[in-house]
Formats: sequence, C-alpha cells, structure tokens
Amino acid sequence: MQAADTANDIAIIPAPVELIRRSGDYTLTGTTKIVARPGSGSEAEFLAARLRAPTGFALPVVGGNATDGCIELLVDRSLETALGHEGYRLSVNAHGVRIRASSRAGLFYGGITLCQLLPSAILSAQRVPQPARWTIPCVDIEDRPRFSWRGLLLDPARHFLPPEFIKKFVDVMAFHKLNTLQLHLTDDQGWRIEIQKYPRLTQIGSVRSESPRKGDRKQGDGTPYGPFFYTQKQIRELVAYAQDRHVTLVPEIEMPGHFLAALAAYPEYSCRGGPFAVRTRWGIEPDILCPGNDAAVGFVTDVLGEVTELFPSRFIHIGGDEAPRDRWKNCPKCQARMRAEGLAKEAQLQTWLNHRLEKFLASRGRRMIGWDEILEGGLTPDAVVMSWRGTKGGIAAAEAGHDVIMSPTTHCYFDYAQARGPQEPECIGGWIPLEKVYEFEPVPPTLAEDKRRHILGAQGNLWGEYMWTPQDVEYFAFPRAVALAEVVWSPSQSRNLGDFLGRLRRHLGRLDRLGVNYRKLDQR
Repeated sequence: MQAADTANDIAIIPAPVELIRRSGDYTLTGTTKIVARPGSGSEAEFLAARLRAPTGFALPVVGGNATDGCIELLVDRSLETALGHEGYRLSVNAHGVRIRASSRAGLFYGGITLCQLLPSAILSAQRVPQPARWTIPCVDIEDRPRFSWRGLLLDPARHFLPPEFIKKFVDVMAFHKLNTLQLHLTDDQGWRIEIQKYPRLTQIGSVRSESPRKGDRKQGDGTPYGPFFYTQKQIRELVAYAQDRHVTLVPEIEMPGHFLAALAAYPEYSCRGGPFAVRTRWGIEPDILCPGNDAAVGFVTDVLGEVTELFPSRFIHIGGDEAPRDRWKNCPKCQARMRAEGLAKEAQLQTWLNHRLEKFLASRGRRMIGWDEILEGGLTPDAVVMSWRGTKGGIAAAEAGHDVIMSPTTHCYFDYAQARGPQEPECIGGWIPLEKVYEFEPVPPTLAEDKRRHILGAQGNLWGEYMWTPQDVEYFAFPRAVALAEVVWSPSQSRNLGDFLGRLRRHLGRLDRLGVNYRKLDQR
C-alpha cells in the first residue's frame, strides 16, 4: 500500500497490499441486508453479529443474489491462485459492499477490514446512542498475508490465564489478522492441562507452594498458587472458539526440560527418582525427563496422545529448550541408551528422544515444533524450528531444508520492557520498543533465495513470569503485537514507520473499544 493511496480517514492495520480510495461513501442503515452466497453463511452470520450490537440494526443474513445497498460475501475458488487461502478482495461503493475470497478465512479477514473502515464505535459491545452515522469510505482493496504463521505465545504455566481471557485475547488477535496462538501449558512452575490417564499431573503439578515475590524475585511470597489448570472440556471450547475466528491454538508440552511439575507428580520418570516439588522460583531446573527409561518415553507419548485428541492443530510444540543434560551424564539408564544407540554425546540423546516424539506425532498426522536447541544433536527429519536465540538457528535450519518460525529475543520477546526507566513495570530484563518490533524482518537477508520459502512466519512471545494478571499480559502485548501483525501480514517493501504510527494513533481508539489495557504511546 503506497502512502499516496491512503486517505486521512482510513487507518487499516495491518496495511493491505493494495488500497485505492474512490470518491464517496457507503452508509450502513436499518434496511441493510447481508447476502451470503453459497459457502459463506458462517462468515456472514459472524459479520452480522459483530455489526448488530453497536448499530441496533437487524442486518438479516439472506441467500440469493446481491441487491442494491447490501453487503455481499462470496466464495470464489478462482481467487486461490492470486490471493491464496487467506486473501480477499473488498469493494465498497455508494450502492453496496462486496467481499470475495477463495475461502472462509479470506471472507473473515475481509470482514475485519470492513470493520476497520467503519467508525471505531462499531466495536462497542452495546448499542451506540443515536445519532450515529455508520459510513464506510468507497475503496477497492486487494489483500493477502505475507506469511502463513502469524503468531503470539501466552504462558499460563507461570501465571494462569482464565479461559475467558484466552477468548478475549483470541478476539483481539483475530482483529489484527493474527492466526496462531501458542499456549505454553507446562513448565517447572506448573502443569496446566488435564491429562486423564495421569490425574496427578493436575492434582499435584498444578499447585506450587509459593511464587517469587513481586519486586524481589529471589524471595518467596509465602502464598500457595493453584490448583490452576484447563479441563479437557475447557480446552475443546477454547479450540472451537478460536477456530470460529480462524485462529489455531498450538499446544506446547515442554520436554525433556522445564519438566519439574510433571516430575513432582510422577518422580519415577526422572533420572534420580525424586521426590520433587513444583518449582517456586523462575529459572532453569536441573531435573528433567529420563530418556533412558522406556516407561518415561511411554509416559510422554501418552500425554501427547491425549493432547492431539484435544488440539486439531497441524503442529504440536514439544519445547526442547534449556534442558540441562547433567543428570543424563550420571544416569545408568541414559548412558545405557546412548551405548545401545551408538550416541557419542548427550545432545544426541535428546535428538533420539525427539525422533521418537516426531514419529509418534507423524502417526497422528501432526508435525513437531521445537525451540532452536533441538538443532544441537542434529535435527530430526521433519521438525520445525522456532528460532529464539537470535536468527542463526533459523538460518541453519532453513539452509538444511527445515521450516522455521522466527521468534528472536531481539525483536519478539514481549516480556521485555517497552522502554527504559523506572516507570516501566517489573520484567525479566531487556527492552524492545515498539519501533524495533516494527523494523523486524523475519527473512534474514543472508538466507539463500531458494531457502526463503522455509520461513513460515514469526511469533511474539509473552512469557508469564512477570505478568501476574491478564491486564499485565495486555500491557506487555499491545501495541507491540499490533506492529508485529503488520510485519507478518503486509508487504515488506511498503513498510513505513511514520505511516504506521499515524494509523496506530487512530487504531488505539479501537483497542479502547475492545477493552485492551495497552501501553500508551505518550509514555515513550
């Protein structure tokens, strides 16, 4: 989208690929109908529901052909080649609105853009008092995402996030055309997902005796935390809710490291046998899963089996990061496994475990993702690498023919402060201002042209150590997640910080309507 094409009354985020402003406006009225052509009924109903609450208009969804003054949604499979699965065309003139796409997802995103063309009051949950004029500028928009993975990560393992907040977060993500939410469900400090075969995981693993004290991470607060976890029923409800908004929930079950909450419940799957307690401080725990124990390997595949029944996502994340291997060096079972498999070092033992996990997930029609430490012992055949320690791991994986999601600490760790100074809340350390997120380029310029297709996209991570409440999560996430949304959707060559900030200032009114506790721009 060229700056010259943008009128002062248009502030779409993420910026569309092409926008042409025409003269005139279209006005939504009490007689407006929404015409759902075959295959578009669910998206038409979703759009109608979004528009009804603030306008008070009936906005009936009808079949048949478009008539004067209507909003028409049309699935056109021929657009797949030009716009892909998630792209759309949106045309607005004085006589009506037309959204065309090759799929339901494209129609959904076209509807999101239509809402951003309306006054921000369209996002109100209650009817807006009259007089209100619901006008839309006449435009022609052609749009498609740059990347297929446009993600954020939430961490309910450290501080639990209620299901209702997850739903709200999904809504806000979808409004920015972000489509992947990774849930970090397990860690040393808590196990947050019900596994029916192993009930002690939540009976014991979802409770810690205390947490680090606010303002002094080395001291405990003396307050028991938990039991907090998602039931399988709640997981299914969250998955369905997100699917309706074209957001995929990707579960992360950490292994072999960050596994102490599981070992507190089932110590027999460790190298030392326990007993253990759920970790009460942040940081890295030396006791991890024992891959030399056949029963321990069976345990984690059992867990992943139930996880795949709950999450239909193509990708399943197994963590793999920050796994100290010292226990393996002194474990007879792990050393025996290494000798039997001809492994020279412990990093290869982790790869051996990953290979079995990958084969198991493949038998369920899934692909395994791991943090870039899974490179250390050699990559398993079809593993996807999430590169967080800079971009070098992602480059190495892509050059070897593996798919990659870029999520480096330099640009994508939203648990870092947004500015320097005492006015910022306590955080894990470091700082990433809004502008640095916006300048992020997921495809490294040094990566060979024929390997760039392996960069699936990027993800911003909200690690939860210093986010005690959902409001904290929103403060750390926004507006940086808005900047990332444009990075992963819009063409890189049209990116312009000044133009983005101008649109963002207007866009913040939409976040107000959505009830988001974002960080104010004037605090920088």
